[in-house]
Amino acid sequence: MKYFRPLIPYLVGLALLLIIPGFRNVALYNTVGQALLFTFVVCIPISRTGRMSYVDIAWPWGLVLVGVISFIFSDGYWLRSLLISGMVILVGLRMGLGALKMWKSGHLDKELPRYEYQHIRWKKRGKDNTQLALQVDAISQGLANTSFLALPIFITASNTNQSFGVIEVIGILIWAVALVMESVADFQKLGFLKRMKKTGMRNQVCNIGLWKYTRHPNYFAEWMVWNGLIVMAIPSWLDLRDVQVGLFNEQVDQIFWLLIGVGLIYVSRMMYITLVYATGAIPSEYYSVKKRPGYKEYQKQTNLFFPGVKKS
Repeated sequence: MKYFRPLIPYLVGLALLLIIPGFRNVALYNTVGQALLFTFVVCIPISRTGRMSYVDIAWPWGLVLVGVISFIFSDGYWLRSLLISGMVILVGLRMGLGALKMWKSGHLDKELPRYEYQHIRWKKRGKDNTQLALQVDAISQGLANTSFLALPIFITASNTNQSFGVIEVIGILIWAVALVMESVADFQKLGFLKRMKKTGMRNQVCNIGLWKYTRHPNYFAEWMVWNGLIVMAIPSWLDLRDVQVGLFNEQVDQIFWLLIGVGLIYVSRMMYITLVYATGAIPSEYYSVKKRPGYKEYQKQTNLFFPGVKKS
């Protein structure tokens, strides 16, 4: 059971989408699509190589798939559906094209450090069956695409209202600013690494631009990207209360409506935990401290995740 426990929240989220008539068809198509994608791009390669880095290809392209399926099969106002679908497609393409470039250049021929760190976790938790743990971890990320990460997209794309509210505009602005911030952080890091390589200075700490204010501006911005999508989904979620979710009676409908709202909040929490603890900040810093002599001092002076002024 300890191997399969991480799957439980995602299975609950998927069940919620499949139970509610308004989301059932689009959720079913997405589930089939994600299952095929992760089977051939992740699960089979893992069984052959023992490396989990293939998730970096499937997860973002799975987001692209969420956007495409949402636009084709959701019944909401076409312009809102196009907008939210395009937003999640852009998020997926930004990371997905980068992952394909890494794969082409051979960077995925060895396990990425953040996935190597998983082996340390498994050992602490007594998970000795590494092959099973690898598959479960991969499947959990595929299930995230079928459940909670799809939830704000499907909710927004199902809204038939032909006017946009202030909260939706705020959500779009949060998403746009965060996406720009994430791209800027990535370009700053890439430029820094290229300069250090030219000068022969290896294992230096990137402490320029956005990296002065948080040790992981890219992860913080990715979290805010999803918070923007969640904020945009709030008006559509509130409208669901009036149209009802179409189950047995009004009381049951209200319970499921509230569960959908809890699911939206869980998206933010899930992304925060992932980006800080699971495959984000903590795993990368485990190796940075060992590799970069100045990193401990950088940790003392700069916030881990949330941007802030440099500490004395």
